[in-house]
Amino acid sequence: MQKILVSACLLGNKVRYNGRDLLCDSEHLTTWQREGRIISVCPEVSAGLPTPRAPAEIQNGNGEAVINLQARVIENTGRDVSDVFIAGAEHALKLCLKHQIQVAILTESSPSCGSQFIYNGEFANTKISGVGVTTALLLKNGIRVFSQNNIAQAAEYFQQL
Repeated sequence: MQKILVSACLLGNKVRYNGRDLLCDSEHLTTWQREGRIISVCPEVSAGLPTPRAPAEIQNGNGEAVINLQARVIENTGRDVSDVFIAGAEHALKLCLKHQIQVAILTESSPSCGSQFIYNGEFANTKISGVGVTTALLLKNGIRVFSQNNIAQAAEYFQQL
């Protein structure tokens, strides 16, 4: 059975940096859960970060640049958590490889999971075009990534597999 990777916070798990979820009310997610197709992940938590935790943003680039060690993920405290974010991305990729996952639905604007937008690294609540660390690694490995704002498109793509 074909599986799909989904951000844990979108499924109601309180794993976000602020200790909250981002529950996504979606018929597709409900159906996939009932069918046992969903593999849930929070890259930050899987790599050992606590909940709640300090907000983090990518500075001087995007997730691809972090993977290539050309940009850093920095908490608003100044702590560099790039290695943790890379470890979380690697964990998500391992899940995809283990379950032969080709599609992921990840949380938009997250420094891990953003697929179209991330914050600009200045903690000023300003978004820029870009991808998070996990999204960059999944894309690099041929896994298609959608956000919670594009579940219908994800479902369409998923049906074509």
